[in-house]
Amino acid sequence: GHGSMLLYSLLYLTGYPDMTLEQVMNFRQLGSITAGHPEYGHAAGVETTTGPLGQGIATAVGMALAERMLAARFGPDLVDHHTYVLLGDGCLMEGISQEALSLAGHLKLGKLICLYDDNHISIDGATSLTSSDDAMMRAQASGWHALAVDGHDPEAVADAITAAQANPRPSLICCRTTIGFGAPHKAGTAGVHGAPLGADEIAATREALGWPYPPFEVPEPILATWRGFGERGRAVREAWDARLAATAEATRAAWSACHARPSAADLAPTLEAFCTKAIADAPKWATRKASQEAIGAFAAAVPQLVGGSADLTGSNLTRFPEAQVINAGDFAGRYLHFGVREHGMAAALNGLTLHGGFIGYGGTFLCFTDYARPAIRLSALMGLGVVYVMTHDSIGQGEDGPTHQPIEHLASLRAMPNLLLMRPADAVETAECWAVALADGGRPAVLVLSRQNLPTLRSGPYGENLSARGAYVLAEAEGERAVTILATGSEVEIALAAKAKLAERGVAAAVVSMPCWELLEEQDEAYRAAVLGTAPRVAVEAASPFGWTRYVAREADVVGMPGFGASAPGPDLYQHFGITADAVADRAQAVIARG
Repeated sequence: GHGSMLLYSLLYLTGYPDMTLEQVMNFRQLGSITAGHPEYGHAAGVETTTGPLGQGIATAVGMALAERMLAARFGPDLVDHHTYVLLGDGCLMEGISQEALSLAGHLKLGKLICLYDDNHISIDGATSLTSSDDAMMRAQASGWHALAVDGHDPEAVADAITAAQANPRPSLICCRTTIGFGAPHKAGTAGVHGAPLGADEIAATREALGWPYPPFEVPEPILATWRGFGERGRAVREAWDARLAATAEATRAAWSACHARPSAADLAPTLEAFCTKAIADAPKWATRKASQEAIGAFAAAVPQLVGGSADLTGSNLTRFPEAQVINAGDFAGRYLHFGVREHGMAAALNGLTLHGGFIGYGGTFLCFTDYARPAIRLSALMGLGVVYVMTHDSIGQGEDGPTHQPIEHLASLRAMPNLLLMRPADAVETAECWAVALADGGRPAVLVLSRQNLPTLRSGPYGENLSARGAYVLAEAEGERAVTILATGSEVEIALAAKAKLAERGVAAAVVSMPCWELLEEQDEAYRAAVLGTAPRVAVEAASPFGWTRYVAREADVVGMPGFGASAPGPDLYQHFGITADAVADRAQAVIARG
């Protein structure tokens, strides 16, 4: 973030058309493309949003990984580039940096080169207040090539980059610098970290550096030289375009396909075949198992689909049978073992997606979205179509206990803008949610999946992707609705059982399955009204009831989890916490009686 004006200045100097001098002068002002922290999509040349420290290096691991994977598919004539990172002391203090260093070193991502601005200053003061790390030894311990140079010596830095380019390992170049270089009174102090120099210090710095020109004036000869630097890559790019044009038609088609997002129509045949079979066979699958089957089905139609898990492959069921594992010696596969690095995994998936050529997915337990949340938030902020596969989604997780049983996570993730949280109820809904996630490239999707087996609830000939609507009437009332039961995921089965109990009591209830609130809110008012109805409503979800008052009158109208779970078999926990068909039926009658 504190380097953002350096980036904007370089984009202006090298001739990026949208980065005008006026935009530079409007730094951090409403409506400008020069935000305080660079934001992806605002300006050409801003390759990612990296406000939170450490996200840049971890995102770059995904970019470097994508380069190796595309090179394995298309060869070095089409894919052969380095990925460069500028990072600082704070970036290396963040825990995600160690996840990134470790993963990149293990995969031997030799085309990843990081220039570390080693200025020994953080916001609170000298880094010696908080850190005694040896950055070079730390990088070397993770399998990196590391070297130190004077960061104010351009030739030394250039030589270090040349050495890094020739090394088969990822490289960390420690550039010893003075923060605020040239400022006579503030150089080398925390007072220059993220704060203006002030008029007097600016004047003194101009004098010290021998720069007599007014603010925002770049003499024409200097600007022309910089613009020439901006043109240096033109011939290389045109040569690349020519090489792509000269390749076989099948190669060009494959290249275009892997850089495009499949449409809902593209996925429809696979989805219809999967769901038709699921309805006919009626498997009793956990939705994590249904997800694995859906990934396998869609993988054939979407060759750019790649993914992995944070050391929970056998639990998340994220690997499909044909997926070969990617390793340092072979990047042609489609499956990644990310290790216990949830945060690093999510950031790498952002980088993979930003690079282009792949649709990335990654799995862990829903509870551990807490470890990945900053990177998930950046997925949403940047509008990246990353798919997060989050299993063991409730107290149905069972014996591992409350540390592993998500309670507040659904509400928390639903509160995040530009993110689809999808909690399917059976195999059919799971495949439908996957189809939505794959086709929607403008926002991330979190698929929330059960550990426990669930029955197939849909019946009849398969038609529309109803989950794409966000909610739909799964079972209408016999006659006029007296109450509508809203449910998601594993609790839809409970809602149907409650409907049957209410029928025995002479109460006509409808059941609405709501796999994705965000998609429901995007439907027109007439559709929402038809689904939700005018009758009183209750909801059942084995999670915090927070947020459900969007659809029910009171939080008390939700059968859910107001507190943490416990360690016991899943069915016992549902009984213990009162998330049962009887409880839902009783709550429904209480709501009806309230009027």
